[in-house]
Amino acid sequence: MLTTRLPDTGFLSGASGPLRRMLESQAADVRLRQGEVLFEQGDAGDALYAIAEGALEFSVLSASGRKLSLDMMRPGAVFGEITLFDPGERTATAIAAEPSRVLRLRSRDVLDQIRQYPDLAADLLRLAGQRMRWMNTQLNEQVFLPMPVRLARKLLYLAPEGRDGRIALSQAELAEFVGATREAVSKTLAAWKRSGLVSISRGGVQILDRAELAVLAGPDSI
Repeated sequence: MLTTRLPDTGFLSGASGPLRRMLESQAADVRLRQGEVLFEQGDAGDALYAIAEGALEFSVLSASGRKLSLDMMRPGAVFGEITLFDPGERTATAIAAEPSRVLRLRSRDVLDQIRQYPDLAADLLRLAGQRMRWMNTQLNEQVFLPMPVRLARKLLYLAPEGRDGRIALSQAELAEFVGATREAVSKTLAAWKRSGLVSISRGGVQILDRAELAVLAGPDSI
C-alpha cells in the first residue's frame, strides 16, 4: 500500500475512486534519476503508469535517427494504456526529465481488476480518447502551423500558468519538440528576446510576457 497521497492533477484529477484505489493498492513504486530511461521505443509493453512526482519526456526516433520530442508529462498523468488495447511494442521512449517517481501497474493486473470492477473500463476509455484527441491536435499543428506558432504554443504548454515561466530546456531540445532546426528556433527566440517576450540563458528560456506570447500562439496567427 502506498503511503503518499496520489496527485490530484492531470488525468488523475478526474479519475474514479476505483482507479485511484487500484493505483494505491496494486501499483509498484518506481523511482527514476534525471536522464534515466523508463522504457524505449520498440520495447515490449506490459504495464500502465501514473506519474506521482517529477516529469517525463516522451520522444520518438525516425528511421534516419532524428529525434522528435512528443510531450512532457507531469504528476497526475497516466500513460502506457495502449498495451491494454493492443499488446505490442512501445511507440515512444520515456525518459525522466528530472528526478521522478512513477507507479507501475502490470497490464495483466489491470485487466484482472477490470473483470472484477467493470466501471474501471470507463476511465481507460476516457484516457484512450484523450490520447487520440491529443495526437490529432499534434498532427494538425505539425502540418498546418508555421514554426513560430508551434514554438509559442509549446513554450506556453511547458510552462503552465502558476509557474515562474522558466523552461529548463536547451534550444536544441526545444527544436526537437517543435520539429524544427535549432537555428530556426534560435532565430525566433532571439527576435522574441528583443521584443521582451522571453529571456534566454544557458539554463533555458523564461517567458516574460505570457499574454503577448499567447497572442502569437492563437488561432489568428495561423
